[in-house]
Amino acid sequence: MNKVSTHMMRNMYYAVARGGGLEPCYFSTPPRHFTSSINKPVLGNIPEFVKIVEVGPRDGLQNEKQIVPTDVKVRLIQMLVSSGLTVVEATSFVSPKWVPQLADAKDVMEAIRNVGGARFPVLTPNLKGFEAAVAAGAKEVAIFASASESFSKSNINCSIEDSLRRYRDVATAARKLSIPVRGYISCVVGCPTEGAVPPSQVAYVAKELYDMGCFDISLGDTIGVGTPGTVIPMLEEVIDVVPTENLAVHFHDTYGQALSNILVSLQMGISTVDSSVSGLGGCPYAKGASGNVATEDVVYMLNGLGVKTNIDLQKLMLAGDFICKHLGRSPGSKTAVALSKVPAHTSKL
Repeated sequence: MNKVSTHMMRNMYYAVARGGGLEPCYFSTPPRHFTSSINKPVLGNIPEFVKIVEVGPRDGLQNEKQIVPTDVKVRLIQMLVSSGLTVVEATSFVSPKWVPQLADAKDVMEAIRNVGGARFPVLTPNLKGFEAAVAAGAKEVAIFASASESFSKSNINCSIEDSLRRYRDVATAARKLSIPVRGYISCVVGCPTEGAVPPSQVAYVAKELYDMGCFDISLGDTIGVGTPGTVIPMLEEVIDVVPTENLAVHFHDTYGQALSNILVSLQMGISTVDSSVSGLGGCPYAKGASGNVATEDVVYMLNGLGVKTNIDLQKLMLAGDFICKHLGRSPGSKTAVALSKVPAHTSKL
C-alpha cells in the first residue's frame, strides 16, 4: 500500500470503533467501492438512482424484546433523515396487545410532526388502525397482505381474500383523503409452513393491491430463504401484472442472500429497496438467524455500482451506532463491522 501524503489525509470520516463508539478515520476519499471498471453489459440495465425505504424504526424495533423509549425512537428517525433517507417507516398503528413495542405510535408521530425532508409512512392493519393513524397526523399509510394462506392466518388471523377485502376498505378511505397507500406482500418466495410459494400466487396478490390503488408494492422475502434462482421467476410473474415503477423489494438476510437478490432485482428494473439500519429486526421462524438486510450494506453496494442514493454513509453509520448502543449490541451491518477494523490515519486499499 502506498503511503498517503499529508494533503490527501485532510478529509475526516468516522468508523465504528471496537469499543462500540465512533472514532475518526482519515481517507484520501470516502470509504467507497471502486467503480472505474464496472461492466455495464454484464450488470444489465440497472437504474441510475435507487430509492431506499428505511424500515428500521418500525419493522426493526417491533421485533426487539425490549421496548425502546419514545425519545430514542424519535432521535433515531431524526438521524436517519439527516443521513439523506427520504422515506422512513415511522411506526405501526397495530393493537398494542399484539405489538407492545410500538404502543407509543401516537407519541412518535407527534414528536416528528415538524421533521422535514422525508415521508413517514405508518403500518395500518385495518380501518380502525387507519383512522387512528390519520388522527395522529399520518400522511401516508401501508397495508400488509401475504402470498401464503397459512402465514396470512397465523400473522393477521384471516385468509388472503378476507385481508384483501379489509384493505379495500382502507384504500377507499385513504383515497377520499388523498392519502397514499403502500402495499406489502409477505412470503413471496417461501413460507415457514407451506414451503415454496408459487410465483402466480404472489402475482395475484400484487395485482389485487395495485388495482385497489397501492402506489408502491413491496415484495417481502419474510424468512429470507430466497436466492436469485427463486427471486427471478417470482419477479417475472409479478412484472407481468404490475409495472416495475410500482414495485419494491424487501429481503431478509437469513441465509446471506439479500444483496444478491437485490442486485438481480435491480437488473430486472426494480428501483426501490427496503432495508433496516444496522439490520434491525429478526426472523422469528429461524432461531438465531439475521433479519432485515442492513441499510449500510445496501448503500455500500450501490455506491460501488455507481448507483445514486443521495445517502451519506457516514451519517447513516452514526444512526446505526446510536441505536446499537442503546440496544447493547454490536452493529448488524457488515459494512459497519468492516470499517470498525480500519485503523485511523490510513487510506483505503
